[in-house]
Amino acid sequence: MELRSFRQVQRLAYECAEAVAAQLKPGVTEREAARMQRRWLREHGVRDWFHLPFAWFGDRTAFVNFRIPLQFFPTDRRLEAGMPFILDMAPVYKGFTADIGYSGCLGPSPLHDRLMADLEAHRELILREVRERRPLREIYEDVDRLMVRQGYANRHRAYPFGVIAHKVHRVKERRWSPHVFGFGTQSLKGLASDALHGHRDGWSPLWSPYRFSDHPPQPGLWAVEPHLGFRGTGAKFEEILVVTDSRDPAESAFWLDDDLPHVRRWAEEKCG
Repeated sequence: MELRSFRQVQRLAYECAEAVAAQLKPGVTEREAARMQRRWLREHGVRDWFHLPFAWFGDRTAFVNFRIPLQFFPTDRRLEAGMPFILDMAPVYKGFTADIGYSGCLGPSPLHDRLMADLEAHRELILREVRERRPLREIYEDVDRLMVRQGYANRHRAYPFGVIAHKVHRVKERRWSPHVFGFGTQSLKGLASDALHGHRDGWSPLWSPYRFSDHPPQPGLWAVEPHLGFRGTGAKFEEILVVTDSRDPAESAFWLDDDLPHVRRWAEEKCG
């Protein structure tokens, strides 16, 4: 039942991303795109957030010259024809959390198409190595090496703590939940609780390139987001990976949903 509910909110978030992407046009700003996501989700029953929606346009999709966390927040950058964009949102719906990233381009772009196609190998690598129970830090390094072979830069390293993923949870439903620096307080409490327990038991809810992630995958739900960059163009997906303590490899780890825009895109490209 719980996985079905997490899947429902993840699909809701991707439905929002597709609806907003379809409305984007030259001149729209990142702030306007973020507001469009918030408005659409509120109209569909969302009242809480892991984090408020983000939107990045142009070279900001590759986090060019990002140095401080405030640079991640939406700006007055305007979308232009041929520009890549990323919509990123983390709604909480009926106590269940999703955190998704949707990459697109306003018009044809062979480069963006190439980045999107090359992301498929990262989804496959991450699942395979999580099933092998490789330490998270080693999997991170293998993702790095794959990006280098593909000719890309690792842009998730620009996120706070360089994370490629973090755990998500159920949160208590409230009629109104405040947020701090764009993050919902209820979700932050859950992450802080995980960090406290994890520190005691030798694991972290943040999947990073650092020593605190040098442990096997911890059972739970992980929002995973490999992010490629190439000369001012960035692309990523973000979705939930389910990790269990099952000894059956197929049941030990699996993507929560295979009916998502980027997965359908790869399937269509193979058929076409």
